[in-house]
Amino acid sequence: MKRTTLAGLFIAAAMLASPVFAADNNLCTSKLQELKGKVNALPATATNTSMEIKRLMSSAEASQASGDDNKCVTEATQALALVDKQSTQPSP
Repeated sequence: MKRTTLAGLFIAAAMLASPVFAADNNLCTSKLQELKGKVNALPATATNTSMEIKRLMSSAEASQASGDDNKCVTEATQALALVDKQSTQPSP
């Protein structure tokens, strides 16, 4: 009886954890797509912010390729924040 209960708990935990991993991957992919769209819409400038955005985007893509979805989401989110900040600043 105890083995059956324990096995049932492990199976339930595994089934509940599976969507979490898939959600991270989907979030990473959607953040990267949003970032690429915004980066392509930015005016061509050679500011330090633009270089940092592109560095973060490359790092996020590398993190996604290596399977580190949490790092991918973090870096893509940071880059999106920089894009939003840069797009609201007036052009010199």
